[in-house]
Amino acid sequence: MSLINRFTIIVRRRTPFENLRHVSKYSTSSNENKKDLNGTITKSVFISQSTDVFTNLALEDWFYRNYNFTNHHVLLFWRNDPCIVIGRHQNPWIEHNTQLAEKRGIVLARRNSGGGTVYHDNGNLNLTFFTPRERYNRKYNLDIITRALYREWGLQADINKREDIVVEGKYKVSFHISGTAAKLGRPNAYHHCTLLVNVNKTALGLALERTENDVETNATASTRSPIKNLIDVNSHIQMEKLITAIGWEYLRTKALVVEDGGQELIQRQKGFQYINPTEDWFPGLDKLISEFRSWEWNYAKTPKFSVTRVLDLPVQDNKVHRFNLTLEIQNGIIEEVKMRMPADLISNEINQDASVITNLRGTKYDHDVMESIISTIGCKTVTLSTNENKSNMVATQ
Repeated sequence: MSLINRFTIIVRRRTPFENLRHVSKYSTSSNENKKDLNGTITKSVFISQSTDVFTNLALEDWFYRNYNFTNHHVLLFWRNDPCIVIGRHQNPWIEHNTQLAEKRGIVLARRNSGGGTVYHDNGNLNLTFFTPRERYNRKYNLDIITRALYREWGLQADINKREDIVVEGKYKVSFHISGTAAKLGRPNAYHHCTLLVNVNKTALGLALERTENDVETNATASTRSPIKNLIDVNSHIQMEKLITAIGWEYLRTKALVVEDGGQELIQRQKGFQYINPTEDWFPGLDKLISEFRSWEWNYAKTPKFSVTRVLDLPVQDNKVHRFNLTLEIQNGIIEEVKMRMPADLISNEINQDASVITNLRGTKYDHDVMESIISTIGCKTVTLSTNENKSNMVATQ
């Protein structure tokens, strides 16, 4: 049964949101009468027609900034072409393999919420639950998903302490099938998560491989976890059916409590709507897309960090001097290049830490900059550690 046929309430016209209500200031009593509100709050399920990560992140941010969720809660479904999405406070250079990603055309995007790094492709389903801040309830949202999986396929999924959705593997090992993060503001909030339906796990493992091991930073680090696709758990789970099942569960569940309202509640909801994320539909969206696509947002927002390489410098008589080369980076720009000289080459008049004069100061940092400096001074990088194979691991939000 198709998505459209299964739901009795659906907006079929693909027209701009002319009647969108913009955010207004309001107050909600801490002792809201849930019984009364459950009867007045309606719900909608929106499905983005874009697969561009910057457009979808901008759409999510547009709703967060502009929409009034006082009496109308929203679940947004969206999918992306291959990309890597990092958290608001993360360092992109240590969270993914920048060179491989560029070679494969996998774009990098920084989202507005915290948490860790995730890989997206068309086998990954993104869900964003929008409510007023006072009604933010991450557990409620995750329960919607697990109830849908059980109702439709009899799949038992659990919510762990980190509030990720996990299923039990063959050897009783918990496999993550989701990552989760949130943005809490005033008056609105959203909770978004990912579901691994049929993700290319090989591409995921390669893209999230860490190549910068000598970075010192206070940026939020991702927690890596074993992952599994939903189709590996149950081969009958397909993307369209999953959207249908979760959307159905969302509409039939009361707004503030995880309680089934059945067909009667569904009849009172606003149903499904395919939305076209364009400037015509959402005035101001193009500006947000441009901001999410910019180098200033994706790289310059990185917290201050330094990169250090241990180098060997060949000298006369087959001797080798070992020293450290450090780049200090602020807002994605190289501020300082320092060289820590070997102890046997310094005297009382010379500081062991020397500042290197270079025209690279003030330029944008990337992996090639360090390699260029090393090549210019004729040194060889000393490898002190090896990368761990993470082909079946994902850095969860």
